[in-house]
Amino acid sequence: MFSTASLLTLGFLLGMRHATDPDHVVAVATIVSGRTGLLRASAVGALWGIGHTATLLLVGGAILVFELAIPPRLGLGLEFVVAVMLVVLGVRSVVTRDRAHGAGQDATRPLAVGFVHGLAGSAFVAMLVLARIHEPVVGLLYLLVFGVGTMAGMAAVTASIAVPSAFALARIGHGARHLRVAAGLVSVAFGLFLAHRIGVVDGLFGANPSWDPH
Repeated sequence: MFSTASLLTLGFLLGMRHATDPDHVVAVATIVSGRTGLLRASAVGALWGIGHTATLLLVGGAILVFELAIPPRLGLGLEFVVAVMLVVLGVRSVVTRDRAHGAGQDATRPLAVGFVHGLAGSAFVAMLVLARIHEPVVGLLYLLVFGVGTMAGMAAVTASIAVPSAFALARIGHGARHLRVAAGLVSVAFGLFLAHRIGVVDGLFGANPSWDPH
C-alpha cells in the first residue's frame, strides 16, 4: 500500500503527465496560437487546468463518495463531446481574423474547454489510483493534488508553445494569422480522427460500445 504522502506525490506527477495528452495539447495550442505573451499563454494553460480540476473534483468526488459507475456509452459520449469541441475550436481559429475581444472571453474559453476535458473519460485516469483508496477524504485530496498537477503541467506546456511561437512571429512579422490557421486545421483534423475512433472503432454508435478510460 502507498503511504498518503507517496500517493499524493504520485497524484501530482500523474496530473502533470495527464496535461500532455494529445487532445489537451491540441485544444490549448489552438487557443494560444498567435499569442506572443508568455505570461498570457501560461495563464491560458492554468485556466484550462482550473476548469479541468473543477470537473474532476465534482465528478470524481461523486464517483468516490457514492461509488458510482460510468456506463460505457456515457463515457464514450463524453469523449465524443471533446472531439466535437476540437473541431469547433479549429474552425473558429481558422475563420477568426483577429483577437479583438475582451479579457472575459479570453478567460472563459480555456475554462470551458478544461471543464469539457474534465468531463471526458480521459479524466478518469485518476480512478485507477482511487480504486486503492478506501478513505473518501484521502481520495478527494488525491483528486485535488492530481488537478493541481494538471494545472502546473498545462501551464508549462502552453509556455513551451508560446516561446517558439513568439520567436517565429518575430522572424516572420505578420504571421499570427498563419499560425492560427495552421493550429486550427490541426485541431479540426485531430477532432475528426477522435470522432471516428470513438463513434466507429469504439462503438459509440453501435450496439456494443467498448470504453477503456485513459
